[in-house]
Amino acid sequence: MATTLIAFILGALPFSASAATGITVLGELTREATLEPGEQHEGRIVLSNGSDHAQEVRVYQSDYLFYADGRNVYGDPGSSPRSNARWVTFTPRQLTVAPGDTAAIYYKIQVPADKALVGTYWSMLMVEPLGPSDLGPLEAEPGKVKMGLRTVMRYGVQITTHIGNAGTRDLRFSNLRLVVDGTDRVVQVDVEDVGQAWLNPTFWVEVRNREGELVGRFEAAKTRLYPNCSTCCRFELGQLSSGAYNALIVADNEDDNVFGAQCTLDIP
Repeated sequence: MATTLIAFILGALPFSASAATGITVLGELTREATLEPGEQHEGRIVLSNGSDHAQEVRVYQSDYLFYADGRNVYGDPGSSPRSNARWVTFTPRQLTVAPGDTAAIYYKIQVPADKALVGTYWSMLMVEPLGPSDLGPLEAEPGKVKMGLRTVMRYGVQITTHIGNAGTRDLRFSNLRLVVDGTDRVVQVDVEDVGQAWLNPTFWVEVRNREGELVGRFEAAKTRLYPNCSTCCRFELGQLSSGAYNALIVADNEDDNVFGAQCTLDIP
């Protein structure tokens, strides 16, 4: 019996970390193109093998949604309303990367000639190095159970298509809560992209006392949001004194779209 430990590397990193197998995806893990209906775009994903042995890699598609409660949903390609998986073709589906060498996966996005398309569409190309146990079952001695642990590092490369600059941009704030951890105070709020286009806002909260004096401005991690997806923003307030405060939560998308929500905080 074999146990598989799976880890995903997702996001938009300038240079991804090396997997234990030696396979590395070079460049950013989000590939985006702005296209009009009927247009196409071609690109490539370069893999590097830093190990001393040849490495087999398989490539397949998946949809991808994420939510503020921590869920990540990898659905069948084309199952999400804003999936572009059916627009994407790629080759090869399996390849061998020689030791110390690089190889490329080539992909093409063909946007349908549908004038009703608007906003952002996306899916993922999953890049998975194959270990020896992928090529056959573990051999067990007679009368004994064979057990093994295999770590699989899968890279998720997001293939993102923006239809022009069209599409509504809108955010919804919900489930505001204050978490007290010893003397530290943390404000958490769920943020959902309820528009048609992706957002890449900078988040901060301005806290003022009841006299209107600014107590501090506290930032949260910058987070990219796709339509119908959500995230939990955390603002670490530190050792803010007990009392009542007014707070303004701001999401600045840096494209003339700024969103905000006002709330009150009662610090115990």
